[in-house]
Amino acid sequence: MLRFDPFSDLDAWARALLTGESGSERSPRFMPMDLCKVDDHYLLTADLPGVDPHSIDVSVENGTLTISAQRSARSDDSVQWLANERFYGSYRRQLSLGEGVDESGIAATYENGVLTVTIPLAEKAKPRKIEVAHAAGQKAIEATTVDAA
Repeated sequence: MLRFDPFSDLDAWARALLTGESGSERSPRFMPMDLCKVDDHYLLTADLPGVDPHSIDVSVENGTLTISAQRSARSDDSVQWLANERFYGSYRRQLSLGEGVDESGIAATYENGVLTVTIPLAEKAKPRKIEVAHAAGQKAIEATTVDAA
């Protein structure tokens, strides 16, 4: 089972407000993502447009899935900006994994600005059908009548 910790985002938001790092115009504020269960796995998709694919890091440690990435700012000093609204900097997102996840089978792909992470269910967490055993042959119940004399 996958668990979501809403307090991690709230904690990061409060820390940003208290330290003055409230996400300037240039730094990313969050990594939007979707999470759903499909058959025998979870599917996480996260929007990471414009990040360097080599900067994406997906790791699992102590039951926590961590996704981080970096989008670099253009470093051309001879540029005269007319509009400069795109975010750059580091993205990071963490999710707590439940015990029913196969951590060794987690896989990730990045295509067209979207990171897709497949999180398989552990074999013990998959639903299974229990067969009900029954006797092969039916036994007849014999009845005898006793004459009351």
